[in-house]
Amino acid sequence: MRVSHLSLNNFRNYGRLELSLSPGATLLVGDNAQGKTNLLEALFYLATTRSPHAAQDSQLINWEIANSSDPLSASRLVADLESSGPPKQVEMRLIMERRENNQVSFRREALVNKRKVRLMDLMGQMQVVLFLPEDVGLVTGSPNERRRFLDVTLCQVNRQYCRTLSQYNKVLEQRNVLLRQIAEGLGNQDVLEILTEKLVDLGRRVFSFRAGFFSSIENDFQRIHFEELTGGRESLTINYLPRLQLKVNGSNGREMVDDSSWLMVNQMELDKIGHRFMESLAVARSHDIQRGSTSIGPHRDDWQFQIDGRDLGSFGSRGQQRSAILSLKMTQIEWIAGLNGEYPILLLDEVLAELDDSRRRQLLRYVQKAEQSILTATDPGMFSKEFLESSSQLEVKQGTIRPLENPKKSTPD
Repeated sequence: MRVSHLSLNNFRNYGRLELSLSPGATLLVGDNAQGKTNLLEALFYLATTRSPHAAQDSQLINWEIANSSDPLSASRLVADLESSGPPKQVEMRLIMERRENNQVSFRREALVNKRKVRLMDLMGQMQVVLFLPEDVGLVTGSPNERRRFLDVTLCQVNRQYCRTLSQYNKVLEQRNVLLRQIAEGLGNQDVLEILTEKLVDLGRRVFSFRAGFFSSIENDFQRIHFEELTGGRESLTINYLPRLQLKVNGSNGREMVDDSSWLMVNQMELDKIGHRFMESLAVARSHDIQRGSTSIGPHRDDWQFQIDGRDLGSFGSRGQQRSAILSLKMTQIEWIAGLNGEYPILLLDEVLAELDDSRRRQLLRYVQKAEQSILTATDPGMFSKEFLESSSQLEVKQGTIRPLENPKKSTPD
C-alpha cells in the first residue's frame, strides 16, 4: 500500500500542498518547525481520523485561516492510494463556522472516492504505523495512552471492532449519566438494568477482540525482541490487563484487579466473558452509584511490558524501554502485513536519532521492506550510504516541499 499523491489545504502550516510521493523510502529533510511532522500527522489523520499531537481537531486548521474574520474556515486533506485492490481516494474536511452571536461550531467530514462516509468507515482504508520519539510514553505513560494505541491499531484492520467500541462508549456514557441520576434519587433502576445488559453484550466483544490481538502478536513480539533487537540477551513479554472484576479488601475497600490469564484462555467464549462481566458489574453496583461512573469494563483496560516478571515502566532502563517500543512497532508492522497481505505505510518522525547503530539498522530493514515509508530528519548524515542512494529526498521549508538540492548520497567515513 502507498500514497501516490497527497493534497493539503489550510492544514497546520501548509496553505496549499500538492505532493506526488514515490514508492520506497522518502526522506523529508529540514530544520525544526518547518512542517515535516505536520505532513506525517496529516497522513496519520487520514488513516485513523485522529491526531497524534493535537488535543482538539480544530487546532489542525491553519492558524492564519482559523483566526481570520472569515465566517468559514476549512482544512482539506486528500490522499490517492494504490494497493493490491483498485486505486482509491480518501479525504477529510475540517470545517469551522462562526455565527453572528460569536458561537463557533466545528465538524468533520470523511469521504472515500468523493462520497461522504461515516468517520469510522474511513478507518481501515489506509493502514499506517507511526514511530514518534514520545512513543516511550506507551511504557511510562497513562493507561489511556496504551488503550489509544490499541484501539487505533485494531480499528485500522477491523471495522467490526471499531463499530463495537463506538457503540460501547455511547452506552457507557448513558449508563454513567444514569448512575449519577440514581445517586441523586432521580434515576430509574429498571433502565439501569437495560443499559447494563447492553454494556455487557458490547463489552464482552471488545474484551474478546483485544485478547485475540495480544494472543496473536505474543510470539512474534518475543521473537523480534529476543532475536533481532537484543541478540538473545533479553526476554520481554507484553501482557493484556483487562478490567473484568473487582476484589473486596477489608481494609482498603474495593480494588481493581485484572483477569488476564482467565480471559486469554476463554477469549473466544463470549458467553463466559459476558457472565463474568455481568457478575462484576453487580458486585460494583453500589460502588459505581456512589462514584457516578462505571468502574468495570474495557474502558479501564491496560497492558504492559514485563521483564523478568516486573513492569518495564517502573524497573526498566530508558534503553530497554525504547527497545520494547521498537519491538512493538515492528510486531505491529508484521501483524498488519499478515492480515492484509501487504505492508502498511511507515511514518517515522526523527526516531533514528534516538537509536544506537544496531537498532537503527534493524529498523531501516523494516523500512526497506515496506512498499512506502516516509521519514523525517534534520540531518540526513545519520543514514547509511545505501539507504540514501535508494531513497527520495525532499526539503521541507516553511510549509513548502521541493526536491533536496545536492542530496547526500553517502555518509562521512
